Amino acid sequence: MDPWRMSFRPRLVFGLLLVVLAGGCARSPAPDPLAVNPPVRPRVVSEPVPNDADDPAIWIHPADPARSLVLGTDKHTDGGLYAFDLAGKIVARVSPLARPNNVDVLRGVRLGAGEVDVAVVTEREAGRLRVFRLPDLVPLDGGGLPVMDGDPARAPMGVAGYRRAKDGATFVFVGGKSGPAVGYLVQYRLVEETPGTLRAIPVRAFGAYSGRKEIEAIAVDPAREWVFYSDEGFGVRKYAADPDAPAPQVELAVLGAEGFAGDHEGIAIHPGEFTEGAIVVSNQQAWTFRVFAADGPAGRPHEHRLLGSVRLSTRETDGCEVSGVPLPGFPGGLFVAMSDDRTFHFYAWDDLRAGLGPRPP
Repeated sequence: MDPWRMSFRPRLVFGLLLVVLAGGCARSPAPDPLAVNPPVRPRVVSEPVPNDADDPAIWIHPADPARSLVLGTDKHTDGGLYAFDLAGKIVARVSPLARPNNVDVLRGVRLGAGEVDVAVVTEREAGRLRVFRLPDLVPLDGGGLPVMDGDPARAPMGVAGYRRAKDGATFVFVGGKSGPAVGYLVQYRLVEETPGTLRAIPVRAFGAYSGRKEIEAIAVDPAREWVFYSDEGFGVRKYAADPDAPAPQVELAVLGAEGFAGDHEGIAIHPGEFTEGAIVVSNQQAWTFRVFAADGPAGRPHEHRLLGSVRLSTRETDGCEVSGVPLPGFPGGLFVAMSDDRTFHFYAWDDLRAGLGPRPP
């Protein structure tokens, strides 16, 4: 017998054994007793990104909702920002970017004599914020805006945009890989420096940090002008989004301090759902999403009641986003969540709401 075949057979058997063992040791979710529904199936699964899908955002086309985009990051040293149509097909990209972490959409940024919508992205290994015009992804940042004072230990991860209602000023919140116990987040104002180019001016450092893990997921409730962020392993913290609000350094509430299997991750805010609005938070290790009221009862706005938990088909979700705008295939709105198979899952908001278990007592 051919000696090569004799040596190959044991290697083949050993390889098959490893495959079987790997399948038997596949990760399974931690329990979430509030999520009693069968996993909700996505209406669309996006094309995969090359390396590591991380965080999505949704841009609604102002004239034709059918041309709206889902944006997503490929979190890798040679990663990129990807734009998907509503069928999940990649229609544009910016790459390579040095480990782009999170992305958000900011509408109505003043530029020249008008306003533009932009995608803001943290480029973690470069220590900077990137800003791209939508929908064509033209850069408006002169190659990148340094953040976190260029400190590599505070490499930027989380990002969220905020447009102040009273004057239209636009801001971004940035969270890093590490930071102090007080003043972990930095808020920047976006202004036009030269024609067609933006700059980021630091406004304040704020926000408590438990020191347990890191702060990555940040989201703004534009209707109520609150900013929420996930202090992983601790809870979701809440502050005023307006740096000129009374006592802007005071923590207003903590959501989800109990009941999470591990990390508190992606945050998506639906300001007009469930009467009180809805805050959806990824219970990452349970593969579920816990839903809180976005507003408290009259006179107690910071009492965010837990509305329930829902199991989707995504695994280990880092980032998620929601839009209540009716879209083709998503008449009640669109919810997008990252899954660990390098894809983004597009859910009908109505399906997510139907899968939500009964409200806890």
